[in-house]
Amino acid sequence: MNPSEKVVIVTGSGSGIGRALALEFGKAGARVVCAARRAERLEETATLVRQSGDDALAVPTDVTDKDRVEELVARTLDAFGRIDILFNNAGSFNALGAVWETDPETWWQDVRVNLLGSMLCCRAVLPHMLERDSGILINMSGGNQIPGGTGYSCSKVAVVRFTELLARELEHEGSSVLAFIMGPGFVRTEMTELQAEAEAGKKWLPSSKSAFEEGRDRPPEDCAVATIKLVRAACPKLNGRTFGPDTDFDKVLQETVD
Repeated sequence: MNPSEKVVIVTGSGSGIGRALALEFGKAGARVVCAARRAERLEETATLVRQSGDDALAVPTDVTDKDRVEELVARTLDAFGRIDILFNNAGSFNALGAVWETDPETWWQDVRVNLLGSMLCCRAVLPHMLERDSGILINMSGGNQIPGGTGYSCSKVAVVRFTELLARELEHEGSSVLAFIMGPGFVRTEMTELQAEAEAGKKWLPSSKSAFEEGRDRPPEDCAVATIKLVRAACPKLNGRTFGPDTDFDKVLQETVD
């Protein structure tokens, strides 16, 4: 799919990887709907997209709230008439510590944002995509073996399996809508900075701080550029698969024709 003039929703686009995704889609000529909880940062992202001459809409959204997610979809359709791509980037990793040390509500909120948020957003856009028999869903993966971060890790394992099964469900219905998983690599974000600075993070995830100190974190633009390549390469043979910033998309495309 050529992203030019397509309508794209990016959740969690107020900062970090989400902002980089919104800007990269804008540079590719897409109309970008920026969704996140913090309205001021969200509008900053939308303004940056508009500065490149592309349409952008900022819609404050809590992805764990079904009504707010459905409002996001309704406002997108009102503004642009269709939805071509959804990137579920909104994420949470606030429960730091061993299971016996972690606040259960904080742990569950990580799961709600990462897993339920992805499900609600997919569920809300799919009737429109199914009716048009066209669309791409991309869900963000993450570290799945992180002692001291079980809420985040378990939810990200679930997001991967959710996406794989969603792809099979779409195939079962004979739909042309595709679902993919994108991994970002280790990026400096508010989430990973918390891991580096919080006492629980220093204890359980010391690799985050050392990665920053040694310059081993990667820019959020890497994930954004890889996402545009994925959108351009998207086809049924790739449905349900996981990709990342280091994916060789030339090789991937060759596999689809072999």
